[in-house]
Amino acid sequence: MSATRAPAKREKPGTEAPAGVRPAGYAVVKAGSRGRFLLHRRASLVAAALTVLLAAVCVAYLCVGESFVAPGEAVKVILGQPSSAELVVGTLRLPRMVVGLLVGLAFGIAGALIQTVARNPLASPDIIGISQGASALTVGALTFGITSYTVLPYLSVVGGIAAAALVYVFAWRGGLHATRFVLIGIGFAIALRSVTTLFLTKGDYLVAQQAQIWMTGSLNGRGWTEAAPIGWTLVVLLPAVVWAARAQRTVTMDDDTATALGVRLGRVRLGLVALGVVLASVATGTAGPVDFVALLAPQIARRTTRTAQIPLMSSALLGAVIVVGGDLLARRLFSPTELPVGVLTAAIGAPYLIWLIIRGHRGRSGGTA
Repeated sequence: MSATRAPAKREKPGTEAPAGVRPAGYAVVKAGSRGRFLLHRRASLVAAALTVLLAAVCVAYLCVGESFVAPGEAVKVILGQPSSAELVVGTLRLPRMVVGLLVGLAFGIAGALIQTVARNPLASPDIIGISQGASALTVGALTFGITSYTVLPYLSVVGGIAAAALVYVFAWRGGLHATRFVLIGIGFAIALRSVTTLFLTKGDYLVAQQAQIWMTGSLNGRGWTEAAPIGWTLVVLLPAVVWAARAQRTVTMDDDTATALGVRLGRVRLGLVALGVVLASVATGTAGPVDFVALLAPQIARRTTRTAQIPLMSSALLGAVIVVGGDLLARRLFSPTELPVGVLTAAIGAPYLIWLIIRGHRGRSGGTA
């Protein structure tokens, strides 16, 4: 009986709910006999292209260096097969690449979540004080002799959460206004940088040198030990990231519409911000403050996918491409001198930040003219 009624409903024009209500540019994907969900076509194509690009960048990372390794040998090492390149690829390059990959994923997702809540492309963890809070506590720990890279990510989380809580409290005035949130975050970022400088001046000279190198954002010397904390963090938070991808849609609505639909905006925004803060803080503790990755990746992802909200998948993939590709360029551009990846990302991100500010100023001027 049920098998004969279902086709009859689909034959009537306009009565099939998914075809009638799906927005332009979306496709209905079936999951099982009853499950259906919407999939943005362009965003899916962009995510697939970025996955291929990331794979190519990772292979290039493993192959290019002081000694060139054939791509086939690099793939053998990844698959665990015997290879003559085991030392170069498996011991020296692969662990560092995995750390860069995980750090880029975390920064990309964190930037997308925080920019979504603030509704401002300038609301990046390294702009509004979150990375600075993580850096201040981490440098303070280094100053007092805590130098274990397995401990630093957890201290960074504490510092990032504390900084984000302060920004959130001071920016809240019966609601979270985007401009106030960013401006107060910038103020806290400046103050926390001063605290970090104070720690550097009070610490031992050698420790201060180590902390300064860490603050540039570098993957040099990173390996499986540093990859474990951020890797487990991403695995544990994966269900929260899946929830965040759905919750983004409600946050991008205007407050009245979301409230009318029964969405508790305060709790949703707090959850998204908390998730972004944890990811950004763990990434900062792992590789140092690799500036502007969390700023660039979500904006490039949104412009390429042309979606209403910032796509988390594309932002994560772009973050990984930027960090891994940036570290490859930083290693080889001025060889044998090796630059920290944070120097290269800052050189790219700073002009983009200036462009965003100028573009926003022109937009407001045009609106008031």
